[in-house]
Amino acid sequence: MSSKTLETQKKILEAALELLEANSDRRQAVRMSDIANAAGVSRQAVYLHFATRAELLVAATRYLDERNDSDARLAPSRTASSGTERLDAFIDAWGSYIPEIYGVAKALLAMSETDGAAADAWTGRMQAMRQGCEAAINALAADDNLSPEHTPEQAADILWTLLSVRNWEQLTQECGWSQSKYQKTQKRLAHQLFVTIDA
Repeated sequence: MSSKTLETQKKILEAALELLEANSDRRQAVRMSDIANAAGVSRQAVYLHFATRAELLVAATRYLDERNDSDARLAPSRTASSGTERLDAFIDAWGSYIPEIYGVAKALLAMSETDGAAADAWTGRMQAMRQGCEAAINALAADDNLSPEHTPEQAADILWTLLSVRNWEQLTQECGWSQSKYQKTQKRLAHQLFVTIDA
């Protein structure tokens, strides 16, 4: 792929993210023509790089992860020496990441109610996050530290829900919690719910 093609794709993705951020308080769909205008390219050029709006919105969420180096953020979790360390590191990584993606997340959540493409993009992103929850829970189970009150699947479901963007929004935006209080509380709750023996 030529450098010009890559540069055009980057402009389109950056424009899409900027429009989603700007649209975070409205349910209005971000159209391909809006993205083309913001990127300074033709609508046809957008479709040349992304065949559908759904494909573009999915690519935009992945690009956001790349731009924010989500892999590096998750490295401490992935290389943790115990299940409890992996659980804590994952909560820290995801919890500190939410504020950076909140504008885009809020826009996609609002649009998802009536916009299938936005729903697909958000569902894909949240499934990736759920895999991180599963990995943390499975690490606890491998250490024989997972509470017998939950199966690994149930525990992953609960952790995934506990760490949802909507819960972060409720606690930090509506209740006024600091980011530090949010992360410390989520880790404490996770230990109470899932960990049989604190290592």
